[in-house]
Amino acid sequence: MPELPEVETTRRGLAPLAEGRCIESITVRQARLRWPIPKAVQTASGQRVSALERRAKWLIWTLQSGHLLWHLGMSGSFRGWIEPPPAGPHDHVDVQIAGGYCIRYTDPRRFGALLWCPGEPLAHPRLAGLGPEPFDPVFSGGYLWKASRGRKLAVKAFIMNAAVVVGVGNIYASEALFEAGIHPRRPAGRIGESRYSRLAAAIRHILGRAIEVGGTSLRDFTVGDGTPGYFGQSLLVYGREGEPCPRCQAPIRREVIGQRSTFFCPACQR
Repeated sequence: MPELPEVETTRRGLAPLAEGRCIESITVRQARLRWPIPKAVQTASGQRVSALERRAKWLIWTLQSGHLLWHLGMSGSFRGWIEPPPAGPHDHVDVQIAGGYCIRYTDPRRFGALLWCPGEPLAHPRLAGLGPEPFDPVFSGGYLWKASRGRKLAVKAFIMNAAVVVGVGNIYASEALFEAGIHPRRPAGRIGESRYSRLAAAIRHILGRAIEVGGTSLRDFTVGDGTPGYFGQSLLVYGREGEPCPRCQAPIRREVIGQRSTFFCPACQR
């Protein structure tokens, strides 16, 4: 599933194709995604894309009189074509840029979304309740400590809650908790502020590194001109069950927390 680094990679790939250019037309072949694509998206036709930004895992296309809000869901991806081939069964939306690329949205599982927002996008019901970005100055150890008081759920589930902080997906949560030396099952309310400071720094470091290399390696993700949007990065614990911990050599363990596979070192993380 595309997470924050992958969505940011997508934004960076799409921005040169769309920003400052006019949308000639939008072709919707399949309107039944996670939520039905509203007919109002056609309002974007003929409008100039002034900015292509990201909030959490949403892409925000800012136009002259509104915004296209795009979410990749579990399997969504974009590809830009100068001369697009015939659409396949999972190619649901084409955005034709005047005198430029046809930006095609593909989504085999149809769990993504395309919405129209005529007003302030951050006030839209799908975005309004989101927590801070990991790179926002408000996100800190002190913030996590205050938000966690009285919380009994596992810290891994806590940091994966988009109302607490956005963009910490399953892979990145395991990696950040390992870097911070915190056991993923530890109750969120029983972690001190100094340890949360290490965790906040680890989250920023892990996500920042993932953005630099394009995210984790998923084979079916493409952006821009079709070059891969994901590139392999070094994962220290995720997917390495039974392998020696890179710090202490104890075997990496896998457990299911919140219905998601979680990888950690039982010796280093407490």
